Amino acid sequence: MSAPAAAAAPPPPAPPATVGPRAVRIIKIVVNAGVGESGEPRTKAEKVLQMVTHQKPVATRSKATNRDWGIRQGQEIGAKVTLRGERARDFLDRALDARDRALDPDSIDDHGNLSFGIADYTDFAGLKYDPAIGIHGMDISVEIGRAGWRVRDRRMQARSIPTSARVDAAETRSFLQQSFRVKFLE
Repeated sequence: MSAPAAAAAPPPPAPPATVGPRAVRIIKIVVNAGVGESGEPRTKAEKVLQMVTHQKPVATRSKATNRDWGIRQGQEIGAKVTLRGERARDFLDRALDARDRALDPDSIDDHGNLSFGIADYTDFAGLKYDPAIGIHGMDISVEIGRAGWRVRDRRMQARSIPTSARVDAAETRSFLQQSFRVKFLE
């Protein structure tokens, strides 16, 4: 009699469809580092964003004056970077590694978009602490959608996205689990 066959590991889940009108994909990622003041802290935040994203950041400006915080309208108080395409996918993979691929399910909104923060840039693999920069964190917002999403943002004949074409939280959760091996904390 032969030895019992070893239990085979189940096959990994199939990746989500990457083509077609129903395929879920990353539209854009916005990485924001708000420091609340201009000058040296803001330039340090710009350096951090450039190191992490490999793209030049733009300044974010205050929308109103707040005397208690010492902020004037139009003052540069932070920096941000917008990533699209393959750069966005690569950055999201590295950012999720910095979070140990674990996210809170509440970080996904009703429209399927994802937002989370990273407390320190040294959480990214390959980046070391620089005393000249200090500790800087960032907020990451990921917009998830389908093909045809541009209809909402185009200049001429902009239209709202039909309900059947919108992405919900369950689809985003499935997309992140299959494409990026994300675990959700319950």
